[in-house]
Amino acid sequence: MIYLVWVPLLMPFLAVPAARRVAAALSPRHAAWLLTAAALALAAGSSAALALLVVPGASYLPAVAVLGELLEPLTAGPPALTIALALAAGGLLAWRTAVLAVAAHRHRADLRRARIAVGGTDGELAVLRDSCPDAYALPGRPGRIVVTTGMLRALEPAEREALFAHERAHLRGRHHVLLAAVELAALCHPALRALREPLGYALERTADEAAAVAVGDRRLAARAIGRAALAARAAGTPGRVRPRAVLAATAGPVPRRVAALLGAEASAPPAAPRTGRLVAGLLLICLTLSGATVLGAANDLHTHIEIAQGESAAK
Repeated sequence: MIYLVWVPLLMPFLAVPAARRVAAALSPRHAAWLLTAAALALAAGSSAALALLVVPGASYLPAVAVLGELLEPLTAGPPALTIALALAAGGLLAWRTAVLAVAAHRHRADLRRARIAVGGTDGELAVLRDSCPDAYALPGRPGRIVVTTGMLRALEPAEREALFAHERAHLRGRHHVLLAAVELAALCHPALRALREPLGYALERTADEAAAVAVGDRRLAARAIGRAALAARAAGTPGRVRPRAVLAATAGPVPRRVAALLGAEASAPPAAPRTGRLVAGLLLICLTLSGATVLGAANDLHTHIEIAQGESAAK
């Protein structure tokens, strides 16, 4: 088992570059779902591997041995190495849990403060009196499109509609859930941090395409996003109440997004070349191996527990 558990811990370093490569060949919506699924699967695999490393070392504790009715520890390896690995894995799990709890609490607090700031407004659109141009999709029940008076002054009426359609697409697609999932997954393994940037781009591109369809003009959507980003950048500072984990039309590589809107009329890219299919196959193999080795290690551990309990019962 001790050899199997290293596979899920090391696999993200190989799977993440493959996931980024595959996502670049997919439509924005499919890329977002792929990146989210890969991040969650790899985070779950690495966390499960750490948990499995803790159990053999914990079996040396008398209380655990009594609770599990074990005659001897669940490993035939050197006790010092087994206990050291268990302590390291347990420490990492405890640290991960604390970091995830703090991040989740901070995320909820940010959203709560933002919703309090717009709590006095009715309807889908919430206008804040702020000279700094800003606009973002604020999730909740109901979701709100938050825009400052500075942003309204920076755009023409048609451009405002395109901007609102972009933020509305974020709310309808519940893009904040995908973003939060990958943000939390990235706290579980350092390699997964590299998935945050391509996911943010994929979500913004998905909303860009939805805005272009809503207003019926790709050039108008591109102009609205570009002017909104220029206005926000000229102001120098973001809106005072914007939460850190919300999606906004002015985020990400705006020139690249504008170029995509002004380029091909269809959002779906051409068929992936043979190299892309090979990378996709590599990603599938990585995810399959990560999950299979966790299950194999868990089954191996279960077998060792049954053997130890059987020997105890026989004696």
